[in-house]
Amino acid sequence: MSIRSARLRALLAGRRVLITGAARGIGAALARRLHERGAKVALLGLEPESLKKVAAACGDAPYRYCDVAVRQQVEASVQELVRELGGLDIVVANAGIGAQMAMVGGDVEVMRRTLEVNVMGVFHTLRAAGEHIGHPRGYALVVASAAVLAHPPLMGAYSASKAAVESLGSTFRAETKHLGTKVGIGYFAELDTDMTRIGFGTQAASKIKMAGVFTRVTSLDRAIDRFEAGIARRQRQVVAPAWVGMLLPFRMAVQRVSELRPQPHMAEALLLARNERAPLTTPQPKEPSAGT
Repeated sequence: MSIRSARLRALLAGRRVLITGAARGIGAALARRLHERGAKVALLGLEPESLKKVAAACGDAPYRYCDVAVRQQVEASVQELVRELGGLDIVVANAGIGAQMAMVGGDVEVMRRTLEVNVMGVFHTLRAAGEHIGHPRGYALVVASAAVLAHPPLMGAYSASKAAVESLGSTFRAETKHLGTKVGIGYFAELDTDMTRIGFGTQAASKIKMAGVFTRVTSLDRAIDRFEAGIARRQRQVVAPAWVGMLLPFRMAVQRVSELRPQPHMAEALLLARNERAPLTTPQPKEPSAGT
């Protein structure tokens, strides 16, 4: 074990961590990494079989099927898992979805469900876990996105939701500071996950020109390295790759540059997006319930 790994293990060993969106992608990889470092993890997710496999790989960690958009499910699941863990030190509000959507003529359901999961899901998670991490070792990491830097075509629902997630994280930080709790916000560019492959694997997306730096895919392991270090050190900001952090203070300029990029096939891309009916990046319950 490297010196860095040993130091992180010393910080993470025995920490009780709840992760949403843990059935695959970032959540699953993070759960495995934190378990390897000696943390006690508990998992929430929508895909029971995948969730069960991740839990088994994490020493038979406790887990629950949970739609984070439904407040009652989140509250019940968090209470049960906190009891099984014997308390809570860290919550990672990671669950999120995305799908392309044209602003004019686009699928209203994409906007509705994206906000339910990405925004209300984070709110429900922080609301339910907040009392349990309200202590000097407490930490919350809310996963936003590099989409807060620039708002590309067809990503209105996703970009809006992640901007809201960032705001929720900042507010939660202000409201829990007096308790000793720390709050981090994660900003990540495109990672090598199913979410990225599904999101960019549409006909409409192929017609949109984006700056190469924004579409360059970062390895999931590299991002998990940053997650691990950020959680262990209770960092205010967790970014991957590094250029995301460097651009955050200049987001207004980044947005302006993205707007100036020529889009000769925009009309075709919008027509495709309206008719393509691209799936959400994570399969959703057949009858989504409004988060109440």
